[in-house]
Amino acid sequence: MEIVSYGESCLRLRGREGVVVTDAFPRIVGPTGRGLTADIATYSHTDGQSTLGLAAEPRRGRPAPRGATRSMRKVGTKAVGQRIPTSLEPAFVLDAPGEYEVHHVLITGVRTFRDEHKGSERGLNTCFVIELDGVHLVHLGDVGHLLTEDELEEIGAVDVVCVPVGGGLPAARAAELVAQLDAKLIVPMPFDGAGGGGELDRFLHEMSVQHGEPAPKLSVTPSSLPTETTLVLLEPRGRG
Repeated sequence: MEIVSYGESCLRLRGREGVVVTDAFPRIVGPTGRGLTADIATYSHTDGQSTLGLAAEPRRGRPAPRGATRSMRKVGTKAVGQRIPTSLEPAFVLDAPGEYEVHHVLITGVRTFRDEHKGSERGLNTCFVIELDGVHLVHLGDVGHLLTEDELEEIGAVDVVCVPVGGGLPAARAAELVAQLDAKLIVPMPFDGAGGGGELDRFLHEMSVQHGEPAPKLSVTPSSLPTETTLVLLEPRGRG
């Protein structure tokens, strides 16, 4: 699996079995998506600014379910307040809890919230567990709280945690959340304003990690997973 950042919680996960793009909001990748394509596009939450500048209707796919079907979406339906960059319109779009199998990629969406008050302040969030090329990764989206025992059980054992820093989750809480998941690879996703000198530096301090040079991408296989917990900063690709 190759992981590339486009900024904030927008990542591209490329594997032999398919390509998954997470949280590709138009304010991050532009209304056209700048050529960013995927087999599957996941959206952990709606983005208020992403409704601007794109006239096309987002296309929603219906993956083959492995379990619950409550979160299936029909082609042509539209998520309230959500716009999808034109380059990602052909992708299957997942934005709710459930179990899915798309292009032989197994994905589980777990309901969480963007604040510590059941979403009453900032709304709902979906954490997506993605199994790609034998690697289990959880993309936490814009989660704003520590996970309950039930949520941890739904997520299960993971190799890679992509954790938001800033947004609704301060640095200390982000470090606690990482400890809950006990993964070998940690990929911080700094939200705007959480970069150098801010929440990201505080998060690295909480994790007892020095601020190293960000990498343009991260390649990971089951055999390359580190034996000790390792944090990797990714350099976001330029925004449109």
